[in-house]
Amino acid sequence: MSQEYRAPKDLFSVAGEVAVVTGGGRGIGEGIARTLAAAGAKVLVAARRVNEIEAVAAAIRADGGEAIAVETDVTDDEAVDRLGRTAVETYGKLSIWVNNAGGSPKRLPMLDLEREDWDACMALNLTAVWMGIRTAAKYMDTGSIINISSGAGFGPVPGSAHYGAAKAAVNSLTLTACAELAPRIRVNGIAPGAVPTEIFKIALGVENEKDLAEVEQQWNIPLGRFGTLQDMGAAVLFLCSPAASWISGEMIRVSGGAKPR
Repeated sequence: MSQEYRAPKDLFSVAGEVAVVTGGGRGIGEGIARTLAAAGAKVLVAARRVNEIEAVAAAIRADGGEAIAVETDVTDDEAVDRLGRTAVETYGKLSIWVNNAGGSPKRLPMLDLEREDWDACMALNLTAVWMGIRTAAKYMDTGSIINISSGAGFGPVPGSAHYGAAKAAVNSLTLTACAELAPRIRVNGIAPGAVPTEIFKIALGVENEKDLAEVEQQWNIPLGRFGTLQDMGAAVLFLCSPAASWISGEMIRVSGGAKPR
């Protein structure tokens, strides 16, 4: 069987693709949106905070890319459907969907967690991913869905049982979506390790750079540092790119070698 060999610059290009990134106004979502745009994708930056997504879209355009901001609450099914529809109406197609929106600043033993906090965590971190997958499949002819999980989904996480349970479910959902949507759509995910986003700092009570440096040392990450936004964006780019055309149903941990904690 003959095989076409592509130049590395083409293997890792998403030129001409149209990507939705939820939670794209800051943190890991911003890193993913800017990386995909730099690699050639037209990006819809989606989140609730309009000023943040407009700033990210403007930064992408200033760097020579194409992006628009779309105000979206991922826990609102109609808003998520509108996001998919906007991609097709604006750019003619949808080919990449990144379910990134999520997080939980609460760190409490499970016996102290209120039911409303559990429900809110599941709505944002699990149900919204399910709805994102459904919406992407509705508007996408062929393409790639990437779910952002967490190291918390791979082991015990005292103080974050709700978040860990939601992310473990996202891992399972990724596997099932891979089987049900193949061969039309590939479905993968990444599980970020310690990346000092705003939510990360709030959850750990980090208030300044000195505190952050101390926490970084305490975590003893094998590769010696916290992750960056571009580390996360690069992993997503790989999974969306032609370089990963025979990869589906995988959850890649991007954690500097650190075990879940």
